[in-house]
Amino acid sequence: MDYVGFRKDSTKFNQYLNLLAKNPPNDEWSKEEQLAYWINVFNAYTISLVAKHFPVKIIKDIRRGILFINSVWDIKFIKIGKAIYDLNNIEHSILRKRFDEPRIHFVINCASCSCPRLRNEAYRGETLNNQLTEVAELFLADKTKNVISPDKIVISKVFNWFGGDFKKKGSLIDFLNLYSKVKN
Repeated sequence: MDYVGFRKDSTKFNQYLNLLAKNPPNDEWSKEEQLAYWINVFNAYTISLVAKHFPVKIIKDIRRGILFINSVWDIKFIKIGKAIYDLNNIEHSILRKRFDEPRIHFVINCASCSCPRLRNEAYRGETLNNQLTEVAELFLADKTKNVISPDKIVISKVFNWFGGDFKKKGSLIDFLNLYSKVKN
């Protein structure tokens, strides 16, 4: 990620953050539009936070509060409408809890090498299912994160951390078989 570039040319990026902040979803938005919005919020504000503190070696170097208790994901800095959120609120209370969509783990990026790659476009309600399917397939095919073959399955830690999210409609193997080129 080019954090220096985000800092140097921050006008457009700040306009985008402002657009997100002033236009929270409402009941007239479809479920897909709302999910796309919150994915975009998570990713944009993660980039914003790292760019603001750059250069940092890893995102965990950004801290507020008590060491080992509060983390970068607990910093309340995201103002959407009249509410203030942290990245944990958005990931766990909104994205995971409200939407029950395991593929979000392939689209939200926590500014770490182990995270999925960011797309070079925003998520949109009308194309969200296709975007989510594409990133799931790409993530599972990424040999730096997963090895799936008929003889061997070595998968990202995300499947351990959020195992229950992937097993709601069957087993983990069932989920992998939906998006992996290699079926087990």
